[in-house]
Amino acid sequence: MEQHRHFMRQALTEAAAALASGEFPVGCVLVEGDRVLASAGRRNSAGAAANELDHAEILALRSLLQAKPGYDCRQITVYSTMEPCLMCFATLLLSGIRRFVWAYEDVMGGGTSLALSQLPELYTGMRVELTPGVLRAESLALFQEFFRRYSYWEDSSLARYTLAQEIAP
Repeated sequence: MEQHRHFMRQALTEAAAALASGEFPVGCVLVEGDRVLASAGRRNSAGAAANELDHAEILALRSLLQAKPGYDCRQITVYSTMEPCLMCFATLLLSGIRRFVWAYEDVMGGGTSLALSQLPELYTGMRVELTPGVLRAESLALFQEFFRRYSYWEDSSLARYTLAQEIAP
């Protein structure tokens, strides 16, 4: 568990940098063994270039694969400050990644509860390892700050849920 906290702190650093730039505070670190292979924070959640593609997980994976084309991702663990959404979860699965660790649950769009056994053949044999809630309070604090300051998803179920949470000591 200490290893999970260690790498989640690095993801939280990415998330804090995203927040400092006015972005949705998601940070992601891709780890193999004890090595960080790539990391990223959310980009373009607002402004002229706003889009729903530049999620931290996608950016980290893209960074890794640009630096090391064809990299075998099967031994990678994803550390993310928020539960991966459906897009990110599917992209990471299709890339060979099966271990996911996250800090804060995405009650509005989290993709990890997807019943892979109910999907087409490509997905049914995938066995994933899910570890939620690692350094949840630290991540929650970033999301609460974001929703108090910015309008992205401001009236969403995620914003309401997040702002209603108490940070455990």
